Amino acid sequence: MPHLTVYARENDLARREAELIGGLIEAVVDVYGEWAREIAVVMLIGVPDNRWGAATRAPRVQFGIKEAAFEQPDMVGRLAAGVTDALVTQFGEQTRAATEIEFVGTRDERTATGGVLNGRVGT
Repeated sequence: MPHLTVYARENDLARREAELIGGLIEAVVDVYGEWAREIAVVMLIGVPDNRWGAATRAPRVQFGIKEAAFEQPDMVGRLAAGVTDALVTQFGEQTRAATEIEFVGTRDERTATGGVLNGRVGT
């Protein structure tokens, strides 16, 4: 299940939330396929200006994906390009060069859904 957590300055997020979430989900769907629309999760974390220590206003994304995605040729690169494009659409071209995406891969047995470890047969 793709999980995107976007950290951005609170003032930069204001009134852009719905469009940003929609654009990020479309970026995921463009790579994974339509089936991913229902399972993609996007969380926007607004940071007050007085708590933002970076010199740039560019957002930062932590993108949680299944570890197996790293084995797919070009998948992570396509996700990086699509997510960056979605962010640039909302925050402006000046943020492209400084936008950072961290991909965090997780094996099934290191996640749980509904209190049950994923990737396990019977318990």
